[in-house]
Amino acid sequence: MRYPIHIKPDGKHFLVTFPDIPEALTQGETVEEALAMAAEALETALDFYFEQPREVPEPSHIKRGGKFVELPASLSAKVLLLNEMVRQQVRPAELARRLQTTPQEINRLTNLHHTSKIDGIAGAMKALGKTLQIRVV
Repeated sequence: MRYPIHIKPDGKHFLVTFPDIPEALTQGETVEEALAMAAEALETALDFYFEQPREVPEPSHIKRGGKFVELPASLSAKVLLLNEMVRQQVRPAELARRLQTTPQEINRLTNLHHTSKIDGIAGAMKALGKTLQIRVV
């Protein structure tokens, strides 16, 4: 998942905003520093979506030559899982029942700060009637 960003000078700093994730804001003294801070700002903002829980907006189209922040594959998979759970109104306890596991295990799958195996996320998606696909482009 690649989220487009806007970088603009703001006095002595460069402000970074995400049109799709308005909660993600950061800045840096240089463009390079602002870009480095942008990935952390995006991940921090995603915490709000996971805590509530609410659907994370899909990234919009990146214009030719536009700048973006790319989520790691593991976080992208967790975002997709959260979004599907929210769409289907499936709580962790219900998904745990379907997978014959504990709600704590599902909470780990939907925790951005917990390392999860992709097989666990794929299994959870399958229990939701979806297939997680990985491809090289």
